[in-house]
Amino acid sequence: MRNTVRQELVARQIDEQIAGRFPVGRRLRVLDVGLGQGTQALRLARAGHEVTGLEPDPEMIAAVRAALAGEPEGIRERVRLIEGDGRDTGAHFLPGAFDVVLCHGVLMYVAEPDPLLAGLARVLAPGGLLSLLVRNADALAMRPGLSGDFTTALRAFDSPAYTNRLGLEVRADRRETLTATLAGIGAPLHAWYGVRVFSDLAPDGAAAPTDLDGLLAAEERAGRTDPYRGVAALLHLCGVRGG
Repeated sequence: MRNTVRQELVARQIDEQIAGRFPVGRRLRVLDVGLGQGTQALRLARAGHEVTGLEPDPEMIAAVRAALAGEPEGIRERVRLIEGDGRDTGAHFLPGAFDVVLCHGVLMYVAEPDPLLAGLARVLAPGGLLSLLVRNADALAMRPGLSGDFTTALRAFDSPAYTNRLGLEVRADRRETLTATLAGIGAPLHAWYGVRVFSDLAPDGAAAPTDLDGLLAAEERAGRTDPYRGVAALLHLCGVRGG
């Protein structure tokens, strides 16, 4: 359920940003950095866009290739997969090579995100969209606090470091800090959303509720409305390349 909510909300938000920035029917050049299981990359390819996926995990690359094998030839031809690190975009792509760059669920694994973000902005064309999905450091105490783990909740007030559900030591980001970073790399913040306000405590593997449409409607409204979006587990930040 948690992944369903995340992917559906982010998809709607990306579509909204694309519709507001580009002419209807334009085939966009999309880069998905750390594409994971490829949900957004495949969805955008099905919509007619040219998609490049950059992923360091060969098992993930193999999984996306397997998913692509079941798609029509026209969609397969629109997807290019590259095994590589998102911090090395300069070695793979020319400046201004993409209209849209996605970087979802990646920054939490990067100790120093600024060089990565600067590289992503570099490969964006003027007016291009940079889509970031990050763990919200300003709400890091919510999950442990609501779960009754008050020791971890108190620690979260003072540090962006946390242990994720995979048991890995990772880090969260603050919107204020990323807003300043995006301005500094020439892709200032244009819009932001909260993701998973109500469903973050669902256990791993939990099935979607019977009223999934109701949950998504409530999540979508909360993700656009203050103060609710400020305490979402994830933040979706959309920057626009200047020039």
